[in-house]
Amino acid sequence: MAGWLCCMTVMAVAGREATRELHVFQVTMIRSVLGLFMLYPLLRGASGLDAIRTSRPWLHIARNVVHYGAQFAWLMALTLIPLAQVVSIEFTMPIWTAILAVSFLGERMGVWKNIAVVTGLFGVAIIVRPFSGSAGVGQLIALAAAVGFAASVIMVKTLTRTESTITIIFWMMVIQSVVGLVPGLLVWRWPSSYVWAWLLVIGFVGTYSHYCMTRALHHADATTVVPMDFLRVPLAALAGWLVYAEGVDLFIVLGAALILTANLLNLKGPAAARPA
Repeated sequence: MAGWLCCMTVMAVAGREATRELHVFQVTMIRSVLGLFMLYPLLRGASGLDAIRTSRPWLHIARNVVHYGAQFAWLMALTLIPLAQVVSIEFTMPIWTAILAVSFLGERMGVWKNIAVVTGLFGVAIIVRPFSGSAGVGQLIALAAAVGFAASVIMVKTLTRTESTITIIFWMMVIQSVVGLVPGLLVWRWPSSYVWAWLLVIGFVGTYSHYCMTRALHHADATTVVPMDFLRVPLAALAGWLVYAEGVDLFIVLGAALILTANLLNLKGPAAARPA
């Protein structure tokens, strides 16, 4: 999850820089195509073509169509509202993830996980302050992305029961390249050398962020992994301040403190049973 957090924070900056010049459709298409090449070292280390065989093609397709739509909405929101707001609104995702995980995966929340989610969402609300004004298009697009990402996480967790991490990431890149090919070509314009550099960054962190997330889901329940992602809110606020001079006020500091507290509570597991 630490790898996921670092990659996604860099992704927010790289995505904003790339979409200054290129359409979101083109950015998402190039990201997936570059990701296929960047996945090669992992494929080679995992017995090559044998590592990409799957018995669940339809679940891969469903997951990646949903994830493509959520990713498109997320990148679009980056062009409309501040980084901290995009990521903060995205963190309504644990609510949807928890509901779906309990409903479809049979996971149990428990007292500490419930407290962690509520505390983290309260911290997000302090940062976003949704009742200080009417929600704009950017906020609604970010919310749609959150719902899509939650559904994608649940499908990934289901896939990890039978599929390897390499298999899941490989088919993500292939399917999203196919889905995004026509929209990307329709708006194609040749990127400048400056944007090519950011696209390479997007391809790398976009590929290996999902590798980190999938490995995390191999080792822990979705209801444990996803609330840890709350830390992306203060990280995005810090990146916005350092790179774009976006303001960091007392509300962001207080919200970040609550989010950190939520993560510590989430990591508190049930007491181990004493041996007989």
